[in-house]
This record gives sequence, structure tokens and C-alpha cells, in this order.
Amino acid sequence: MIVNATQNGWQVIYHRAHALLAAQIAGQWRKKDAPPRLYETVAAISHHDDLEREWEENNLNKAGAPKDFTQDTDQETDYHSLRRHIEGSLYRGRWVALLVSIHLYRLNLAKSGTPEADEFLAEQLENQKRWREDLGISEDEAAQAYDFLQWCDRCSLILCQQELPADERRLEISKAHDGQDYDIKQLENGLVTVTPWCFQDDKFTVNVETTVLSQVKYESNDELTEALKNAPRKLLEWTFVKDAA
Repeated sequence: MIVNATQNGWQVIYHRAHALLAAQIAGQWRKKDAPPRLYETVAAISHHDDLEREWEENNLNKAGAPKDFTQDTDQETDYHSLRRHIEGSLYRGRWVALLVSIHLYRLNLAKSGTPEADEFLAEQLENQKRWREDLGISEDEAAQAYDFLQWCDRCSLILCQQELPADERRLEISKAHDGQDYDIKQLENGLVTVTPWCFQDDKFTVNVETTVLSQVKYESNDELTEALKNAPRKLLEWTFVKDAA
């Protein structure tokens, strides 16, 4: 989960909610420049973090505070769960499973060198090859669609992690599926813009639901989980506009 400090506690954004925000952003992309199989790609973006089940996991750090996902770097990888996630994505179709497989492959590539990691990575390359052949698409087309997923995911993370710079300074998002680099910035009036403009409409609003915790420290993970389930929720919104400047 994504955890941001507030004056009185914590703002928590579940990974599935962050993925839904990424899908909202993806759905606004200019249709004529969209990647292949746009709607299936948006589905993959929306569901690529379905592996995360915060209420069923240990999300308390050593200080007794909610643990942000960036603090999980030393956690042992559960390859069985990763395989089940990819298998489950097949219920939505091979295209979604392909993009989810690419995503988990790239996330775990740095862990290569151990038998378990190498076996998982090899399996995913084989899966991807088979699904590409079944779908009649090239490796470049699959990579293009994944680059779009990654771009939308990164844009959503910038918003959820409160990374928008002050004073209308630009922040690079990443290179998208079209090979173009894009920047994001927040205007003085609170509106957000992306340069160059890549969306269908000149103005639109996206949102994410957050959980508001008013307690700073928790005695156990069970106490935190109960607090997460019962805490009030708040909708965060961002309005994107095509900047005339």
C-alpha cells in the first residue's frame, strides 16, 4: 500500500486503487495514438496489482506505523503467488495475462541468479512467447503495450505519492509507448498538465479513494488491519488541463 504522512496520522492508498487511477488516466489517452488493443490494455492496467491484499498481509513496520510498499525491499518473493496472479489474469484473456506476465518479469529481473528466480523468469518468457504467437502479435507490439501500462502506472504513482513538484516545476513521467518523453506539472491554480499533451480531451478529472488513519502508532498488525477496515475514506481528485503556455 502507499502510505503518506498527515498532520494527525496517515493517508493510505491501496495498490488496487492506485491501479484503478492508472486505468482512468489510460482511458483518457488520445484514441488515434493509443496502443494496440486499448480496452484490453486498460483492463490489464486496472488489474495488474490484484496480487496485493493489504487486509490479509503484514503491513506494520518496526516502528509500529503502516508500512509503505517501498519498505518491502527485503521481503522474500513468493513466486507461487506470482504464478497464481498470472494464471488468474487468464480469466480476462491472454492479452491481459501477457501484460501482467511482462510486468512481473521486469519487476523480478533484478533477482535473477537464484534457482527459484531463474525458473520463474524462464517460465514467463515461455508464457509470453506462447501468448504472442496465439494472439498473432510481435514482441515489439507487446512491448509497446507494456510501455503504455508502465507510463500510466508511473503517472498514477506520482499523484498517489504526492510527488508533484512545487512552483510549477516539471517532473518527467517516463517514455511512453510512442517513444515520446512526457513531463507532468501542477499549475498555481492546482490543476495538472502533461507536456506534450497526449489526451483526447482538453480537460478531465481522475480520482482515487484513500483511507484516513488518525492514529500514528499501532500495537499489532491486527490492530492496524481493523483500523484500515473501519477508517473513514476520502476521495482525492486531480483535474488535468491542456496548458496554453
